[in-house]
Amino acid sequence: MTNIDLNAVRSQLQGLRDRLVHQLAELGSGESGDLRADLQFGDSFADAAAATAERTEVLGLADTLKTQLEGVDRAIKRVTDGGYGICVSCGKEISAARLEARPESIYCIDC
Repeated sequence: MTNIDLNAVRSQLQGLRDRLVHQLAELGSGESGDLRADLQFGDSFADAAAATAERTEVLGLADTLKTQLEGVDRAIKRVTDGGYGICVSCGKEISAARLEARPESIYCIDC
């Protein structure tokens, strides 16, 4: 396997994880992607359509961030378990350039 500084990768992935968790919190969500029960999107019937649209947008953003967080968590686990940098589909080495661009990658460019 290409020489990869796993400590630097782990640190980079942890930083990415922290940013994703922070973004989820800013949306009013936990790591699960579920919105806090006390989150308000409108107080009156007249605001119902706008509130529904806003809630749908926030849920979509939270879902995207949750998916990214799951990918980062998988990559951190692979660093710990020794499988980081190996494609989960074909078993080939993931290129250093791909890992540099997307450190959470679990697939090589061909898969």
